[in-house]
Amino acid sequence: MNITHNDEKIIYMGRTDSYPDETRLFYAGSQAIVKFRGTRLDVTFNSTSYWGSLCLGVVVDGEMRGIPLSYDNNRKDITVAAAEGLADGEHSVIIYKRHAANQSLSIKGFETDGEFLAPEPLPERKIEVYGDSVCAGEVIEAYDYTEKCDPEGHDSKYDNVWNSFVMQTARNLNAQIHNICQGGIALFDGTGYFHAPDYIGLESVYDKTCYFPEGGEPTQWDFSRYTPDIVIIAIGQNDKHNGRTDKDDIDIADPSYRSEWKTAYIKMVRDLDKHYGGAKFVLTTTILMHDPEWDKAIDEIKDELCGMGIKAYHNMFSRNGAATPGHPRLSEHNEMAAELTAFIEKNVL
Repeated sequence: MNITHNDEKIIYMGRTDSYPDETRLFYAGSQAIVKFRGTRLDVTFNSTSYWGSLCLGVVVDGEMRGIPLSYDNNRKDITVAAAEGLADGEHSVIIYKRHAANQSLSIKGFETDGEFLAPEPLPERKIEVYGDSVCAGEVIEAYDYTEKCDPEGHDSKYDNVWNSFVMQTARNLNAQIHNICQGGIALFDGTGYFHAPDYIGLESVYDKTCYFPEGGEPTQWDFSRYTPDIVIIAIGQNDKHNGRTDKDDIDIADPSYRSEWKTAYIKMVRDLDKHYGGAKFVLTTTILMHDPEWDKAIDEIKDELCGMGIKAYHNMFSRNGAATPGHPRLSEHNEMAAELTAFIEKNVL
């Protein structure tokens, strides 16, 4: 039995766009979910790798795995077995975008040796995240480098968004998630590390579906398509980097810059609140080492937002900004997910 990408038996989660012959998944963690009765499921998709060692993310009946992708198959429609050798019965498979802007991914269709079933509805609770490489699960699987700097030349091979702390938190809270995350991103264009030398900031990304030039012409996101209950904003880690000087010389303690950064941050939140009216905003950074002055500025932002009538909260991890000089690994993501889940359950829900 075959179904095409736009069949009603496929559920998509994340910011996606449907075209005549494909559904495009843009952000890491975006996914297509199917339920079927049979022993095998094939997926046809089109993937373009711009850099790094990439995999197609697959979860079969709750068990995660990755299918390595070859540059030889760039920009080609290919079909692979997402699941095979299963007991003849009901199964659920999730195909997810494991990486961020170093990959374009489109779903074309599915085939099973049995029959496709009506999908399970997504959870009612909805979460949206705006974040950087930690939210994208970059270098998360470099297990031998826990609490150490990243391994040289890791080239995306340790990246996997599935177990990033925000994806875990959504599963802990039985929530949908739109994970608007990108490695290296800062708030302002011209800062951070994303898309050098023409650095792109969250201010130009948060309202986009297609958000990176390699993926095509940027497209506006229709906010009416998804109204989250909780919005997590996890930036501030990369904002010290100045694209004009290519140095980490932005000082958030500078009163003038602090005011400029806070004003832009608040402007973005107010625009999101205008679309979502009533959503609760959880502001945070991560346990990756950084200047605590950024967290102090975020606390000031939280107070100002609350003064405007916006429901804002500031999460601080027990080892906030002090745990590791490199990207958090799986055990550290587990730690953050447990703490963020507890924070939301206690203070936000």
